[in-house]
Amino acid sequence: MSRSLRPLLAGLTSSALLLVPAPSMGESTMVIQGNAGASLDFRIIIPPIMRVLENSHPTQMDPLVGGDWRAEQRLVIVSNMKRGFCVTLRMSSPEVDAWRLQTEQSGGITLSPVNDGYRLCTPRAGRYTLLLQHDFEAARNTLPTASLRWPVQTDITAL
Repeated sequence: MSRSLRPLLAGLTSSALLLVPAPSMGESTMVIQGNAGASLDFRIIIPPIMRVLENSHPTQMDPLVGGDWRAEQRLVIVSNMKRGFCVTLRMSSPEVDAWRLQTEQSGGITLSPVNDGYRLCTPRAGRYTLLLQHDFEAARNTLPTASLRWPVQTDITAL
């Protein structure tokens, strides 16, 4: 082959290769007649959340007549846990000899005594406002005029 035909042959060969579809090209088809369909799958994952919006109670309590104490605790908790959550309230003061806790048990909320306190559970996700009434009896060695720092430790666990 002559030298003058080589560039012409190379040009024709590269032009012919441009007309052949490459394996790396994306797939697509155009449907002119008939039905076309496509689907997308979305998955939205919401992480589990439990947030204490409020845990208010007196930091210091003055004694009632006879040396005992009474106080109200307000817990506002928001949770998206499907099976709910539990609040465990534990006594953390040697000045208290006995402790009683009362709350309204509506909407499936349960209150039960445990070894060193109480356990309050909710059955499902939601926003809960819990008003807890605490009655504390002073230990024998406690002065009847002594004030008491808040003696309850609050722990929250998911179910």
